[in-house]
Amino acid sequence: MGALDPEVVDAVWSAVEALLPPPPRDDHPLGCHRPRVDDRTCFEAILVRLVTRCSWVDIERLMGNRVSDTTRRARRDGWVASGLFDALADEALAAYDRMVGLDLADCSVDASLQKAPRAQDEIGPSPVDRAKRGWKWSLFADRNGIPLGWVAAGAKRNDCVLLEPTLAAVVTRGLAAECEALHLDRGYDNSVVRAAVAAVGVAGLVCARVRPRGEATTTRTVPLGLRWRSSAPTLGFPTSDSSVATPTGVSRTASPNWPSQSSSCSRPSSSTGATAGPRLMPIRGVSFSLNPPIRFASTR
Repeated sequence: MGALDPEVVDAVWSAVEALLPPPPRDDHPLGCHRPRVDDRTCFEAILVRLVTRCSWVDIERLMGNRVSDTTRRARRDGWVASGLFDALADEALAAYDRMVGLDLADCSVDASLQKAPRAQDEIGPSPVDRAKRGWKWSLFADRNGIPLGWVAAGAKRNDCVLLEPTLAAVVTRGLAAECEALHLDRGYDNSVVRAAVAAVGVAGLVCARVRPRGEATTTRTVPLGLRWRSSAPTLGFPTSDSSVATPTGVSRTASPNWPSQSSSCSRPSSSTGATAGPRLMPIRGVSFSLNPPIRFASTR
């Protein structure tokens, strides 16, 4: 079922309609203002914007010129200022927890950069895109990738600086204390982060440690940690540093069938089809093997 199906739009609108602020009073002495565009039309236009990511001008054509792009942006800004979307997110998370259930055994926090060439607020020079204008968001997700808290800032803000407000957003929803383990990458490996995590009541912290100088050239087998891919085009998929992900989570321990670092790699025969043995693949200091092995076709 698509996000723009009438059944989905009606269901979401029923939740949004109850949270709408009252319309402003028309105090014009002659009462000659143009009729106010109804909220349902503006909501449908914003929904099209979120789903298709097209421009506001294109949405005006798709909506049959029923509402102008200026009116849509003004209505959106008014709803943001009234806290409508924050209340809608709280209601959506509560409904998901009631019907499906949040898995807070393993949570993760990560940040990603986004481009914003024409934005005015929460922007900054991107450190990875030739100082072009952009923004960064930090996201807290449960084991299944459901976002529970987030914060936006300029593109140049450090991930560790955004961790504390991200945790504060989760604390506001009363979910931080239920998190059993929080997974972070090694960019968060410092005492300030550990103190911030302990202050919100998170029981355990799984953080990849920064290795001493000279040790990073060696290869060793380590457990895989949980990491949130916040730059994914669709939400709901946590992933490890090696990008091995499943819809329900990531295996954090290496397979018992994987060879040790000293295992040798068998080579395929050049005359007949053969099966290659497990091959070690050193990636970021972690030993992996292909299991089951790759089958090579005959060269003749």
